[in-house]
Amino acid sequence: MNTFQKFFTIALFLMTAMVYSQTTVSGTVVDASGPVPGANVLEKGTSNGTSTDFDGNFSIQVEEGKGVLEISFVGMVTTEFAFTATSGQNIDAGTITLSNEDNVLEEVILTGTIDIAKNRETPVAVSTIRAIDIQENLGTQELPEILNVTPSVYATKQGGGFGDSRINIRGFDQRNTAVMINGQPVNDMENGWVYWSNWAGLSDVTTAMQVQRGLGSSKLAISSVGGTINVITRTSTAREGGTVATTFGNDNYTKVQGSYSTGLLESGFSASILISHTQGDGYVDGTKFEGNNYFIGLGYKINDAHDLQFIFTGAPQWHHQKSFAPSIADHQLYQKNGPDPDATTPNRKYNGDWGYFDGKEYSFRRNFYHKPVMSLNWEWVINDKMRLSTVVYGSWGRGGGTGEIGRINGRRQYQLKTPSGLIPVDDIFNWNSGGSVPSFGDDRTKFNNAYSNTGNNGHPDGGGRNGSDNGISRRASMNSHNWYGGIINFHDDINENWSFDVGADLRTYKGIHYRVVNDVLGADNYIDYDNQNNRPNIIEPDQFVKASPSWNPWDNITEQEKIDYYNDGLVNWQGLFGQLEYKNDRISAFVQASFSNQGFQRVEYFNEPPESQKSEKKNMAGGNIKGGLNFNINENHNIFGNAGYYSKQPLFDAVFINFSNTINPDLVNEKIIGLEFGYGYTSPKFSLNANLYRTEWADRFESSSVQIGDFRGVANYQGIKQVHMGMEVDFLWRVLDNLRINGMASFGNWEYQGDAEADIFDESQNYVGTSTLYLDGVKVGDAAQVTAALGANYTFFRNFRAGLNWRLASSLYADIDVTDFVDEDNDGSLELPSFNLMDARLSYNWQLKGKNSLEFSVNVNNLFDTLYISESETNRFAEDGDDTWKGINTRNRVFFGWGRTWNTAVRFRF
Repeated sequence: MNTFQKFFTIALFLMTAMVYSQTTVSGTVVDASGPVPGANVLEKGTSNGTSTDFDGNFSIQVEEGKGVLEISFVGMVTTEFAFTATSGQNIDAGTITLSNEDNVLEEVILTGTIDIAKNRETPVAVSTIRAIDIQENLGTQELPEILNVTPSVYATKQGGGFGDSRINIRGFDQRNTAVMINGQPVNDMENGWVYWSNWAGLSDVTTAMQVQRGLGSSKLAISSVGGTINVITRTSTAREGGTVATTFGNDNYTKVQGSYSTGLLESGFSASILISHTQGDGYVDGTKFEGNNYFIGLGYKINDAHDLQFIFTGAPQWHHQKSFAPSIADHQLYQKNGPDPDATTPNRKYNGDWGYFDGKEYSFRRNFYHKPVMSLNWEWVINDKMRLSTVVYGSWGRGGGTGEIGRINGRRQYQLKTPSGLIPVDDIFNWNSGGSVPSFGDDRTKFNNAYSNTGNNGHPDGGGRNGSDNGISRRASMNSHNWYGGIINFHDDINENWSFDVGADLRTYKGIHYRVVNDVLGADNYIDYDNQNNRPNIIEPDQFVKASPSWNPWDNITEQEKIDYYNDGLVNWQGLFGQLEYKNDRISAFVQASFSNQGFQRVEYFNEPPESQKSEKKNMAGGNIKGGLNFNINENHNIFGNAGYYSKQPLFDAVFINFSNTINPDLVNEKIIGLEFGYGYTSPKFSLNANLYRTEWADRFESSSVQIGDFRGVANYQGIKQVHMGMEVDFLWRVLDNLRINGMASFGNWEYQGDAEADIFDESQNYVGTSTLYLDGVKVGDAAQVTAALGANYTFFRNFRAGLNWRLASSLYADIDVTDFVDEDNDGSLELPSFNLMDARLSYNWQLKGKNSLEFSVNVNNLFDTLYISESETNRFAEDGDDTWKGINTRNRVFFGWGRTWNTAVRFRF
């Protein structure tokens, strides 16, 4: 035997020995509803791991000897499988069932500060969306839209710009729906809104999302009138491995993403990072966008008692918008290939907020923002009964949104449309710089020897409002903020049945509001006359602010030259909360109470002298008390109920009226009363939830300008009341091992109750009369009161999965302005046409060697290209002789939903 033969023989022997010294463990992971794809399978005490395929199957090679496999998935209890391996043996682990009946989502991250509802235990109406569901169904949709298949949720894209979606739950908008990320409230502390464009990358790092409808189970005194959305992000202790993914879609949609996690190292350290980039032209005309996302998670498990988690994440982006809802008539007139007066089918892609500048897209509505969040979480397990959970966080928002300001010969930008319905940006630039544009009227004249643009009222010492010495500029309304907070929660298991929590929620917020000049479009400079402390203020081009997000979250904005207005909103929050909970094998109950003090102060820089720019401080106390009980009749049936009362401080604009430092003299808390009863059925093949609810929202405040003869005043309406009642049902049916059907239906009756009265004041705050809003019985608008959905998921050829989702939206009313209802003989709310939509998806998971896999997916939304109105910003009823589309007056300004869209994705896991 020669040397080569000897070497080959020895090598073959060694490889054979290695193969036969290993054992393969195979099995299938399921839950109550079927296979669990994407579950983590880890050989305990090692970094050797894999993931289940789309059928829930796994296969992992382990070393000879005794060992344990840990099987885990977001929202389920980690399960262990012990094995004893001998050389070359193949072990069949059989079917491993993960339970979500206890500790739902508790093992995800930061258990002490996230209030997650538990199936058959927490007595609230809840829907949980898993990471795999988000990955399969989201596609190019935005995160709120995936919740449209859950009861009483209505989410739309509004104008269709990147990140411009919004969501309503049980008829309450985002101001009254609490959004929590890792247990931290993110609703704006001044206006309560959630800007999803600031969280454009959130879906990349979300491991689970739970919607609790109604007052929910959160211990904090948050704005959960309609419900609470809990978003749980990835953690640094995610299993070792990473992903590389790319997505392509309609209208040049492109997304690339990469991530990697070290897993928990022997040293106790862990790290997880993710970066992504998204761009596209937008489905709606003139809505280009570009977004980035980053996530950094660092962890250190000091010992079994102490665990630290640091998270820093943000999503700087810019996108062009369709902010103004055109009329149905304009959607019909401005077709893809030009104006067509005879067209009756609306062009849903039409957008009047943009035009061409030097042959490129130029939008007067451009949003740009960067709002990173940094948090440090400390989990201290004091003993087997007590733990202390603490999180401190900070958020810094920088950016704003652009719009037009100024006039050309008395006309605003929207009065200068081209025959195609676009903005003539080239002509505006030409006219602003002294060129002749006959359709604009008189040529531009100089003011003080320069082409100086200014605001809508013109130069006070020049031509004024209709003068030819002014032009049109693009300004930016900046809404920056600095937000710091902390939550601390102490939990004690008194015994096997009783436990309690106490804690504090502290927040401080500074909102910084002003406008800047972005582009004078050919003019020489801009002159501002609105700051009484610096009038006039000449702003030169090198002082303009770019309409692009700053990657520096601590960017200095104090030196930016402001125009139009400049004020700060200061909000401080001090909250205390406590909860007592009881549970045994059949009963679980809780009672929870919280107290909060919210302090308001306003700083007016333009309209007040320096010595009196700060308003008085206004402190308002609030809080809630709620409780509930769940009773498990047997292993299949359970019933629950909950009730609560919430005294909610009003929003910032209700505290300071008339855009000034004037404090509302009639300020009172809003009052919410919630009541809910539900039933649940759970079995291996079928599960169902049904509930009834009633929510009363009273003592709302609205302010509006009113006309009394030749006099205009301000009416401050008090005591506006809404009552929302309804029924919700959802189910999941495992028809076959490879076929699952899910569905839901919700029926709401949301109305205003009673009328509202107001005192009217003139500009000097002198009482001049009263006004009444005739609202009794008027339907609440801006969300579908009846919704339904039906979905099917089918697995075939082992690794292929196909899905169909149908949904219905009905009893959808226009977004009314309650202050318009000053006539007793009104028509109420305008009902919009119902619509049905169908989505489809197909995916394939190619399981490679070890824990590597390659996944392919295709999604098609609005499969049948249905043309529908998603929301109306006006409430005009059709009268005899009016032009209509599907019975709706074409003068109504509306947003249409998107037509058929598609995307395809490839994802490599390693």
